[in-house]
Amino acid sequence: MMDKQHGMHRRTFLARSLGTLALAGTAGLATSCQSNRKNSGDAPAQTRLGFTTYTWGKPWDIPSLIDNCCHVGIYGVELRTSQNYAHGLEIETPANEREEAKKRFEGSPVTLVGMACGERYDSPDPDKLKAAIETTKAYIKLSHDVGASGLRVFPNDYHKDVPRQKTRAQIAASLNEIGAFAADYGQQVRLEAHGSAGDLPSIRAIMEQVTEPAVRVKLNSDARDAKGEGFEFNFNLVKDLLGDTLHLHDLLDTGFPYQQQMDLLVEQNWTGWQLLEVSHKVPDPVAALRTLRETWDGFLANALAT
Repeated sequence: MMDKQHGMHRRTFLARSLGTLALAGTAGLATSCQSNRKNSGDAPAQTRLGFTTYTWGKPWDIPSLIDNCCHVGIYGVELRTSQNYAHGLEIETPANEREEAKKRFEGSPVTLVGMACGERYDSPDPDKLKAAIETTKAYIKLSHDVGASGLRVFPNDYHKDVPRQKTRAQIAASLNEIGAFAADYGQQVRLEAHGSAGDLPSIRAIMEQVTEPAVRVKLNSDARDAKGEGFEFNFNLVKDLLGDTLHLHDLLDTGFPYQQQMDLLVEQNWTGWQLLEVSHKVPDPVAALRTLRETWDGFLANALAT
């Protein structure tokens, strides 16, 4: 009884603390931006909010990205590749620039959580599949060199006249090859629930054929995750396969059960990064990020209080 009461008191305290942070506005956050050191000595006690550059961060170079994120209290970033981003980290980036980027993040309050590429392993064309695998390996090297811990990849689609089980087996075999390669670089391969072969039942079927422990599942907060037998059922299909990141989108959109997802993640003590990947147009992305930060804090406070 004492342990249960202690746990309830701790959750209530954390919920109140998070609510206080949200009300405090940006004063304390601006102060933390002056720090050049990370508070990363211990394992995180709970899940954290991060940001994927995708659309809102496309025009930000690395100094701007770090400054904008820490001023709204977001201390983890995932960098998108292949679309002419201002931060400019690509597989063509030379060694000296990779090292410089690594040092910038290491000397800031913001953790470079990972890289996000668009490589996929569904093509019936053997040459395209081989090219995707080899390009992924190049991105894994990039992720390692810049100090990130993993790479986002896609499954991606089922194809007409190709049996679904064949496509799933091909994706799994590709991931096994990539996962073995990634393990040598200390990287996690983050398979995002994306494309027609990326619904959670399909992801589960693919992962049942993956033997490499470096390959893990990345949730994508997609409305379809709540269809069929419901969100909790689909979540439970992959909860034991989750990696250390997932993607969020517009937290103000009621079409996805963000609170339920947070509740389930907290219930299983998941301590990964929840990365905002947002694309709708806003006049001020930094202000919009601040609003989403406060909304996310509310979801977490609610989950910790139950």
